[in-house]
Amino acid sequence: MTGIDELVGTREIGSPDAMEELGRTIGGMLRAGDLVVLTGPLGAGKTTLTRGIGEGLGVRGPVQSPTFVLARTHPSLVGGAPLVHVDAYRIGSALELEDLDIDVEGSVTIVEWGRGMVDHLRDTWWEIELDREWHGHGVDTACGTTGRESELDAAAPRLVTISRRP
Repeated sequence: MTGIDELVGTREIGSPDAMEELGRTIGGMLRAGDLVVLTGPLGAGKTTLTRGIGEGLGVRGPVQSPTFVLARTHPSLVGGAPLVHVDAYRIGSALELEDLDIDVEGSVTIVEWGRGMVDHLRDTWWEIELDREWHGHGVDTACGTTGRESELDAAAPRLVTISRRP
């Protein structure tokens, strides 16, 4: 596994553009065989980060959420590894993920909602956790809705934690 070791830790990301920029940085560091699991609530920025990773890898786009197709492969435009973007939200088990027959060794693989499902794919992987509600920012729907939640939520900073697993 190559590395984003220098990025391990927690940082605040203030905007969707900054999230894409972090993704571009990460994408420039990843190589074939790297596996990244993205964890966080709906709207936290997982697909935005992946879009930036795709740009950093130089793959054909557009990078969009693969929720309904489960996985998309984006070939490299620069002779590098393809990006395999998986959305495990609708996958019920690690065995179902394995049934997708992903070329983990020959690709950079990003798995949204993949916590607890990738242990059999690689011995080690990167986990990136995105949190959109902290320090009083974000949307508190327990107090009712205003009709502007998506606007407020998009503007809220994210807390991004990068770690190596296991």
